[in-house]
Amino acid sequence: MQQKIKPFLWFDTEAEEAAAHYTAIFPDSRVVEVARYPEGAPRPAGMVMTVEFELAGQRYVALNGGPEFRFNEAVSLAVECEDQEEIDHYWSRLSEGGEEGPCGWLKDKYGLSWQVGPRELDAMITDPDPDKARRATEVMMGMKKLDLQALRDAYQG
Repeated sequence: MQQKIKPFLWFDTEAEEAAAHYTAIFPDSRVVEVARYPEGAPRPAGMVMTVEFELAGQRYVALNGGPEFRFNEAVSLAVECEDQEEIDHYWSRLSEGGEEGPCGWLKDKYGLSWQVGPRELDAMITDPDPDKARRATEVMMGMKKLDLQALRDAYQG
């Protein structure tokens, strides 16, 4: 089945570089197609206009649209990890050259926001037992990169 919605990511001139960076980090990822600006377009003819790529089977399009718009935290990509090894891998690769934020959030070197955390986190912080949910949430709020064992320990009490 073809994907109905493809997120577009606006870059100044780094679309191709960013797509290569992201596809090197995630398994089952690839660059699908590169389109270039034609003569008479608002950017130089031959410059990369868009790069369609897949990350873990999800398609995205990176656009070299110019410097007018920058990423901000209003939109982020969440990476649900199975274990601490995956958290560590994605955290280190995505935060390289960027900036670490609180609660598993980071900005990569292009300014795109990511959330890197364990798949089980949502169940912990929304548990019907308010004490379990509170403990897990409080511990998470004090972290940058998430520590799965510390979250589990807090959750269990």
